[in-house]
Amino acid sequence: MELPLEYFIKLRNLIYERTGISYEENKIYYIKKRLQQRMDAGGFDKVEDYIRHLKIFDPQGREFQELMNLLTVNETYFFREFSQLQVFAESCLEEITREKLAAGIRNIKVFCAGCSTGEEPYTLGIILREMLENFSAWRVLIKAVDIDENVLGAARRGVYDQRAIKDVPQAYLREYFTTPSVGEYAINPNIKDMVVFEHLNLMDRKALRYEEDYDFVFCRNVLIYFDDVSRKQVVDKFYGMLRKGGFIFLGHAESLSRISTAFRIRRLNEQIVYQR
Repeated sequence: MELPLEYFIKLRNLIYERTGISYEENKIYYIKKRLQQRMDAGGFDKVEDYIRHLKIFDPQGREFQELMNLLTVNETYFFREFSQLQVFAESCLEEITREKLAAGIRNIKVFCAGCSTGEEPYTLGIILREMLENFSAWRVLIKAVDIDENVLGAARRGVYDQRAIKDVPQAYLREYFTTPSVGEYAINPNIKDMVVFEHLNLMDRKALRYEEDYDFVFCRNVLIYFDDVSRKQVVDKFYGMLRKGGFIFLGHAESLSRISTAFRIRRLNEQIVYQR
């Protein structure tokens, strides 16, 4: 199949309009391979016919969603970027809980964007169980969202292979996982029940308008797929979702410096975090 630049641009623009995800021209081969899979599945011979179908004959967005399921990258594992998680656990969480206890409040809300197959939100659940004194006295919610419906199904199942758990400390592996069969590791219900998974497009303004009073937003290695305009729109939404004093965590390769000046920059144990 050929993917002329003209049609690559049309498809790229459609994806950008609907999701805010931006693909440069050097991604044409990456797009082409996955586009071919969806065209074969739907019996399309011409790229222009497939694009027309997405625009006109896919009102519920089901085919568009299938395409996005193939295009989104889901590279993740438990306790990824551990040094940042350590700052969350030992500095930011301690600061938030100290303030809340002083005010007689015992709830923690975490929003996890681009949650993929669930390793990150379940990691956060483990950390919260380990770090919160008298955990049963706290009301904890971790809302985890992703645009890829397929990975959300895997996240809800909560069963992982050896690679996904390679950085999990042995004590946590024994405490929070079972092994239903050789090479499989299932997250225990006491962590699983802390997380609510939802399908969500971060560019959907209506979907996020009722989200508020979060203590933490994790959006690690997600903004790299957006351009500056989309990044600002997403970050502005996160700002509105966070309570005053709440923290946002980005990936090591990401920064808010060119996107927003609304957040206070904190350097904690050589890690950069942003605070409302």
